[in-house]
Amino acid sequence: MLDIAQRRRRGLPPTDARLPLHWSAHAGYALPEGWHADAQSLFALFKPLLDRRGDAADWTIGQLGQSLDGCIATHTGDACFVNGPEGLVHLHRLRALCDAVVVGASTACLDNPQLTTRRVPGPNPTRVVLDPRLRVPADAKLFRDGQAPTLLVCHAAHRTQAEARLGADRVVALPAHPSGGAVLALPAVLAALRARGLRTLFIEGGGVTVSQFVQQGLLDRLHLIVAPVLIGAGHPGLRVKRSDAMADALRPPVRTFALGGDVLWDMDLRA
Repeated sequence: MLDIAQRRRRGLPPTDARLPLHWSAHAGYALPEGWHADAQSLFALFKPLLDRRGDAADWTIGQLGQSLDGCIATHTGDACFVNGPEGLVHLHRLRALCDAVVVGASTACLDNPQLTTRRVPGPNPTRVVLDPRLRVPADAKLFRDGQAPTLLVCHAAHRTQAEARLGADRVVALPAHPSGGAVLALPAVLAALRARGLRTLFIEGGGVTVSQFVQQGLLDRLHLIVAPVLIGAGHPGLRVKRSDAMADALRPPVRTFALGGDVLWDMDLRA
């Protein structure tokens, strides 16, 4: 899978004799016969991402882990750990296969994440923090550890302050959202990242950020991992626009995959 992602990034042909996969322009990649069932399941899960090439490489996938009752953390913010270790490995695989991983300011502040691929082989993606008003401390790990390129996306009004903190090459300053407030225009964010060559994007969190991408119709795919736990009155996970009638509810095509004791719901939001 890593070889396929690297070939996409370098603009190389989809396959060669060293890759044990078949390729067709119509159906994408396919595994030959004889592979173990676990390998076939893993390949099937990631195939929609692996097939991205050419113009189709402009693709955005989100991931969110939550409880049976729709929480990503307790009411105190404790999220260690809602999902099991298999979910963490899946998260790191998505990072390795995408050009950039994107998180919101709240996630960066609360978790102080590294956003690296330390649980799996593969390169670290470019790390992107959506921080319109510069809430994330300048000494956050992802700004200082040097493990991967890191970008800060902020309102244009804060450009000078952000560049003084991190350097002009690490700041993406965008106009405020027409609605005002501490909100970024997410289509402009995607366009700015793709202008930098970051075409396959992974929206990792948190719940508010992933939900905003879903609500604005900007995700091609969503991996929702549900753990067999009930938290009660915690921080909400995925939130979508309210439907007054079931006929109006978002009902995308889905596939399910077992991740240890958790269940991953793979949602095709472009069907």
